[in-house]
Amino acid sequence: MSDEENTPRVSARFPDLAGRGAIVSGTSRGIGAGIADFLCRQGMRLVTSARSADAGEAVAAAIRARGGDCLFVPADLSTPEGARQVFDAAISHLGRIDLLVNNAAHLRSAPFLELDEEKYRLSFEDNVRMVYGPSLLAAHHMVEKGGGVIINISSVGGLRAHRGHAGYDASKGAMDALTRSMAVDLAPHGIRVNAVAPGLTLNRTIKPEWADRVREKTKGIPLGRAGMPEDMAAAVAFLASDAASYITGQILYVDGGLTTQLTPPGIYI
Repeated sequence: MSDEENTPRVSARFPDLAGRGAIVSGTSRGIGAGIADFLCRQGMRLVTSARSADAGEAVAAAIRARGGDCLFVPADLSTPEGARQVFDAAISHLGRIDLLVNNAAHLRSAPFLELDEEKYRLSFEDNVRMVYGPSLLAAHHMVEKGGGVIINISSVGGLRAHRGHAGYDASKGAMDALTRSMAVDLAPHGIRVNAVAPGLTLNRTIKPEWADRVREKTKGIPLGRAGMPEDMAAAVAFLASDAASYITGQILYVDGGLTTQLTPPGIYI
């Protein structure tokens, strides 16, 4: 039996999400695609976005083929123009925005000594702007509509360092701080803001040449397996639902216990 077959399948249902409108960014693959699919299975209506037009549209088309309501808009959300394009399309298609999921990010980074101006901009500045721009537009709309939910997809890298990813980790730390500040400022308007911080997360298909490396990495995870996109998606759905109505300003680590431990297995101090 493969590692994927050993992975429990998430089957959570959040009936109160049905009919609500959401924007989900960074949906061309991986966690973003998993979130979009999971929310549509809850009955939500979506506008999705990514820089990769072909891959993003393919994900949206697959959701529509399963009966979901999903409009894809290609855009670079690190720019004001891109953020406005997606926001306007969502208002036109959905009528109102009840949920914003900020998942889009540049994943490439570099060790600090190699973090030149361009790499810094891509891995830090642009990543934070992909949260700031869409959130500002959505927050003003949610204030007018009487409330809503914003969920930022962070990373364990916002709390613990990845070697060689200085800009990316710094952007996620900034995102966590922004999540808390937004939560405090927007709470009086009935808007909840939280973040989901994934650990090691795999797509459904693991290339054979990656199998040994993945197995080695999972040895350091207390639950003994890597996460899947639907694990992150279920956390997003929970935080978006009325079941989480008293939760705001929190960073939820969905990492199999990775950040909980002081040292990896087999190392004692």
